[in-house]
This record gives sequence, structure tokens and C-alpha cells, in this order.
Amino acid sequence: MPSKVPYKIKQFFFVLIKLSIVVGAFYFIYSKIIKNEYIEFSQFISLLKENNTFSAKTISFLILLSCFNWFFEILKWQQLIKVIKPISFKSAAEQSLGALTASLITPNRIGDYGAKAMYYTSTFRKNILGLNLIGNLAQMTITTFFGVIGLMLFINRYSIAINYLRVAQFGTTLLIIGLIIWLVVKKKWLKIKGFSSVSILDFTKSIPLKTHGLNLILSLFRYVVFSFQFYYLLHVFGVNISYSDAMITISSMYLLASIIPTISIFDVVIKGSIAVFLFGYIEINELTILSITTLMWLLNFVIPSTIGSYFVLNFKLPKPIEQC
Repeated sequence: MPSKVPYKIKQFFFVLIKLSIVVGAFYFIYSKIIKNEYIEFSQFISLLKENNTFSAKTISFLILLSCFNWFFEILKWQQLIKVIKPISFKSAAEQSLGALTASLITPNRIGDYGAKAMYYTSTFRKNILGLNLIGNLAQMTITTFFGVIGLMLFINRYSIAINYLRVAQFGTTLLIIGLIIWLVVKKKWLKIKGFSSVSILDFTKSIPLKTHGLNLILSLFRYVVFSFQFYYLLHVFGVNISYSDAMITISSMYLLASIIPTISIFDVVIKGSIAVFLFGYIEINELTILSITTLMWLLNFVIPSTIGSYFVLNFKLPKPIEQC
């Protein structure tokens, strides 16, 4: 008969997995900062030193904006999870930041789903996955809404040449895909993360309308904060641009960046490339834009994931959160 794995060996491998997650995240962060093919680390540091506007007051304000960004994200998760059971803001922060660290090297931060589910017993895990999906869809809805408006204004303002034949082909393709999705949903063929489309819709309908509304509002607040942070950095780097002009480009950038599949650790590269292309129409220095996207990544991903690494290392099974 096969013998059970001793408890100490299980604990050893569990600790090893946690260490691997943290070390892996820090290694990829380090490699992306030092070996960034778009901007050399020495150039980035030199530009920050040359820019005398980076005072303690400015840095503090930037960090405060990042804190608000994650405050709304954590609060959003706390409100969503109330559908299953109430948790403290501290527990919501532990789950959100710990999941960020664990998902940093996964495509489109898909690891965030599994990481948050690990904080709960198997009884709750399907619902946790569903709530996480709803939270992410709300953020995507806000990004898409403002992004589409921004992109239309951007194309109109800067007279970007459009191949209408390609647009027609693209629209036709979207229409066909939409019809296929409708048929798949109707026939219950579609599955997302192991759930049928019908079960996802039923689960979404079971959540109170008030929760959906609050979810969208908090997603909007978060969007306003991190987009304003980008705008503020433009002024810190001496770029003279109005808020409306900046937001047209910023909202377009976030829309285009959000629809490109990527590993979170390369988010700075994707946003940097798109930002350089878009802000090029406004004739803003490429190095300035790359420095801003790098700073945004450091402030909103690297620093929070560093905090999250503490929660990953202190994560314990079983039921580390449910007893809070």
C-alpha cells in the first residue's frame, strides 16, 4: 500500500513553492528593469536625476496615488467577497497583494484567480473564481468605455489614415465571432475557466445589483486615479499638455494595452511601446514616455508585489483567511 507523504515533507515543499514564487517574481522584476531593451536603466536613473521636480513632496504624492489605486482595488475585492462571506480590509489586502505577486509571471495575470482561490476551502473556490472574473470584467468595462471614446477622438484629432476596407473586414470578423459566441452560449458549449457560459451568467445574475453597481464605481475610481497619475507624471517631466488632450491619449493607450495578451512582468514593455506610438503624434520625447511608463509600473506593480511577497511567504494552509 502506498504510504502517505509525511507532514514535514509536505511543509518543506509548500515552503519551497512559496519561496520559488517570490524569488521568481523578484528575478523577473530585476531582469526587466536592468535588461529593458527600450530604455537602459542608466538612462532612466540619469533622467530622474536631471529632473529637479522629483522632490520629496512629488514622490510622496505619487506614492499616495498608488496607495489610492490599490485601496480601491482591495475595497472592490472586499465588497465582492461579501456575497460569500464578510472579510476584513486587512484580509482583502492580503489576498489581493499576495495574488498580485503570485500572478506576476503568468499570462494576463491569470494566476491571480488560482492564488485568491487558495485562500479558501474547496467549497468556496468556484465562487471565488467567479467573483474575481466579475471584478476584472468591471475594470475592463470601464477601460473599454473610456478607451473607445478616447481612441475615436484621437483618430479624429490627429487625422490618422484609416484603411476602411480593413476596418470593414475587421467589423465583419467581429460580427461573425459575435454570432458564433451567441450560438455557443445558446447551446451551452462555451466554457471559461471550467465553467459553462450559462453557469457564469446565472452566477452573475445571482449577485445583488447593488454589488455590481459598487463594483463598477470602484473600478471607475481606480481608473481615474491611475490615469491621473500618468497625467501628473507628464507634468513632472515638464510636458505642457492639457488634461483633456492627455486623457484622450492615455485612455487610448490603456485600451490598446489591455487587449494585447501579455505576461504582467512585460506590462511595462507593452504599455511603453503603445505609449511611444500614441504620444509620438503629440511630439513628446520617447525617453520621457518610456520613463513615465516605467515609473507607473514600478509604483503600481513592483512596490505592491514587494509587499505582496510578505503575504506569500506567510501564507498558511489550511484556511488561513476563513478563520479571520
